[in-house]
Amino acid sequence: MFFPQAKLVPILARPFTREMTTNQPFFLEETADGSFTFISSEFQEAFHSHYGAKREAEEKFVKTTRLSEQAQRNSLRLLDVCYGLGYNTAAALATIWQHNPHCRIEWIGLERDLAVVRASCHHHLLDWWGSAIVKLLEAIAQRQQVQTPQFQGQLLLADARQTIQQAIQQEFLADAIFLDPFSPTKCPQLWTVEFLGQVAQCLHPQGYLATYSCAAAVRTAFLENQLHIGATTPVGRKTPGTLARWENSDLPLLSQAEREHLQTRAAVPYRDPTLSADAATIVQRRQREQQWCGLEPTSQWKKRWRDW
Repeated sequence: MFFPQAKLVPILARPFTREMTTNQPFFLEETADGSFTFISSEFQEAFHSHYGAKREAEEKFVKTTRLSEQAQRNSLRLLDVCYGLGYNTAAALATIWQHNPHCRIEWIGLERDLAVVRASCHHHLLDWWGSAIVKLLEAIAQRQQVQTPQFQGQLLLADARQTIQQAIQQEFLADAIFLDPFSPTKCPQLWTVEFLGQVAQCLHPQGYLATYSCAAAVRTAFLENQLHIGATTPVGRKTPGTLARWENSDLPLLSQAEREHLQTRAAVPYRDPTLSADAATIVQRRQREQQWCGLEPTSQWKKRWRDW
């Protein structure tokens, strides 16, 4: 039986070598806070910031969605879009149960590549959060569905544009959503107006949606779906993330530079009306829209705000 009051422990010290994970197309790499991440050979991008994978999960996702405060309730629902190595979920469970060991959690994770999920467990990358949480997430990696007295979870495997439909059909309304795909330039499929509209359907009326991205195209997609947005505190870099809500409250204000950024060509969003287009088609559609949009060239904005 799962016991939520786990003591948080650090990963065991191990020598660092850049290595390909066992028979899988991604590399294991250490980040600045001592936690490890993978680098995808497909997307040519790390799963986490090199400033700290653990730190990113805790500060960009868990802290910004106010989970320590939300944990005072009897139950919470979490949606982890692009579950990946499991850091965001692990950090969320640890925070919730640290503040309220009796809180019951319903969880859905969306992930395309089960090999990534299992490799994270194989390399003991979740050991930061203690053996109880590790055992729970190992069970998810093996069976994709887990139920205990205080946790009910399912990992949905496939293109997130399809699996999000299952969450919608279940009328799943999350108190916190973690939106963590590869960057918009690498994986535009999961940053479109249409996909983010599907994700928004799973957001509770008082819930929080957090992402590391501050791209103007992403923020415009939120706005087109009637969500309110705010900027989150930068973690290891100059640029902030984004917090979105149905309610226009408890949101950090955008800076003047950020507001002006939303009036440039960079703010033209990615679109995928059929939720099935490939990356190249989505990018080309956006480029055509940018050519005819009449908005200020982003280069002019950059001259005014050189720090961005």
